[in-house]
Amino acid sequence: MGMVKENIAALATPVGASAIAVIRCSGPATNSMTKAIFGELPTPRMARHADYCDRGGKLVDDVLFTFFEAPNSYTGEDALEISCHGNPYIARRILEDLIERGCRPAEAGEFTRRAFLNGRLDLSQAEAVMDLIHARSERALAAANQQLRGALGREMQRLIARLVGAIAQVEAYIDFPEEDLPPEDRGGLRKNLEEIRRGTEKLLATGSYGVMLREGIRTVIVGEPNAGKSSLLNRLVGHDRAIVSPEPGTTRDYLEESITVGPHLLRLVDTAGLNASPTLLERKGMDKTMEQAREAHLFLWVIDSTRPLPVLGSKLADLMTPANTIALFNKSDLPESMPAAAEVSITRLSISALTGHGVDELVDRISTFADSFQVEVGDEMVAINVRHSSALQRGRIAIEAAVSKLAANEAVELLASDLREALDSFGEIAGRIDNEAVLDSLFANFCIGK
Repeated sequence: MGMVKENIAALATPVGASAIAVIRCSGPATNSMTKAIFGELPTPRMARHADYCDRGGKLVDDVLFTFFEAPNSYTGEDALEISCHGNPYIARRILEDLIERGCRPAEAGEFTRRAFLNGRLDLSQAEAVMDLIHARSERALAAANQQLRGALGREMQRLIARLVGAIAQVEAYIDFPEEDLPPEDRGGLRKNLEEIRRGTEKLLATGSYGVMLREGIRTVIVGEPNAGKSSLLNRLVGHDRAIVSPEPGTTRDYLEESITVGPHLLRLVDTAGLNASPTLLERKGMDKTMEQAREAHLFLWVIDSTRPLPVLGSKLADLMTPANTIALFNKSDLPESMPAAAEVSITRLSISALTGHGVDELVDRISTFADSFQVEVGDEMVAINVRHSSALQRGRIAIEAAVSKLAANEAVELLASDLREALDSFGEIAGRIDNEAVLDSLFANFCIGK
């Protein structure tokens, strides 16, 4: 990344023909550049209509432009946003002209990186910007919005404040080697550290929900050949994604499709049928089914209601529980269908993948299932990502080490060292990060212009 003092510019809308395109630039020379292009520096945050002429005086387009004065801008620097007609050629001409005037092309995520470096966002909020752009469901959008508004940052600040108090209490004794922590202080400290550990574990528990929100709920459709698994996939997707045939064993591999079901994103996986006496080719398909099953959040067990209740293989049965499985008795439209078998102890639903009967109720059940993974953290929705999880894990290990040392009456210096390590780990989430490589890696996943 270049130095922050440089002016940067980029297209902030997708490449291609559209009604409008937005170009943004940021940096210390934005003020003088705005005057040079438009002949005035308008009231900040007030859109103005003007002609955009390049450095040679040639008219490029008539545009709307808005000047943002530091520090009241996205990046915390003077910034300019130009809305032009969405012809890619026009947008490119304006961008090229800005570069001729001294801007350099922005790198991926550089505007948000500057917002972080200038204290406009903490690091968890910067990540939420990316989550917001990529959210593909109502719940994912809600979680990203909460994080952007500082929900995770506030929870971390509560933990950090407790931890700083504990460190101050311990370090008060380091300068006095002849004194040790008195029993009453040890008891209060232990209670404080237990509270921090519980708070850390509560945040860590939101990790699996975070994965579901960002990547989708991995929903694996299992059942015997010809039970109607592919018909159910096609019904939920809304078009013929899978080949459907009266002949059993049509699906030999697995198919995956992402769809929005209610407020959630589902990664639906249609698998090969589970046959009691498979051919060699079917056996390969069943092996792949097991691979998918080991990563499943939710199972849709499709059962042909015109046939006797199938017996699941023990390997698959061990993975399926009442908490993660919905038994779907399919083909309820056929006259010979039997009522849902009483011996199935998991959630049962009668459906017809052919006519759509029961599918609306299935969608409701899936939404209820997905929401059950949400962990309450105060009044706000928190769903940590993999980076947060890694930092919290390290913090928890350090807190647990401190609790052990406290119980064993070990030296306060050793206790303080563990607590400092926990503080450093917690600090990484909100963004006490000096490591340039870590920031490069994090912002490299952003789109250019954000």
